[in-house]
Amino acid sequence: MGRIVVTEFVSLDGVMEDPGGAENFEHGGWALEIDRGNEGDQFKLDEALSSDALLLGRVTYEGFAEAWPSRDGEFADKFNAMPKYVVSSTLEDPDWNNSTVLQGDIAEEVEILKQEHEGDIVVHGSARLVQTLVDRDLVDELRLMVFPIVLGSGKRLFGEANDMKPLQLVDSKVVGAGVTLLTYEPAGRPAKASDSD
Repeated sequence: MGRIVVTEFVSLDGVMEDPGGAENFEHGGWALEIDRGNEGDQFKLDEALSSDALLLGRVTYEGFAEAWPSRDGEFADKFNAMPKYVVSSTLEDPDWNNSTVLQGDIAEEVEILKQEHEGDIVVHGSARLVQTLVDRDLVDELRLMVFPIVLGSGKRLFGEANDMKPLQLVDSKVVGAGVTLLTYEPAGRPAKASDSD
C-alpha cells in the first residue's frame, strides 16, 4: 500500500509560498537565497527518485507542468515519467504526460491511490490540498526543509485544523547554511518494520 508524503520548503515562520520565485510573491525565491548544500540537494534527489507518484493541487501542478517537461536530468526525468494526480474542480484536460485529474471526495481518492501504488505518493507545494490532507488525517509522513529565514507574510503551510494534530519527529538533520530537514509522522501510529531493526 502506498503512503501520502507531504514535502515542503518552509520558512521559520511557517511560510511555504513561492520558494522558487515563479509566482510573483513579494518574497518569491526565498529558498534559493540560502544554500542547502550537497546533502540538501541529495535529499531532494533521493526523495524524487524514490517517489511512486505525485499528488498536486492545481496551482502547483500548472507550475510544474510548465517547468519540468523542458528539463532533463535524473530529477526531471523522474518527474516527467511518473504518474501525476492533480486535485482540481476546474482543470479538465491536463497536458503533462501521465496526468490524471481527481475531482471526487479527497479521502476516497486518496484511499484509491494508496491501493494502486506501492510506494510514496508525494505532495509538493499545494498549500490548500496539504491543509485538507492534514485536516482529514490523510498524511502518512511530513518532510519539512526549514530555511533559517523569517518572511513575515505569505501563504502558511498550516491553516486552521479541525483538531490538534500530534506528530512525532522521526528524523532530523542540519544541512548547508543552517537548513533543517525534519521528518514527522502522525503520533500514535505503529512504527514501520525498519524502525525496529
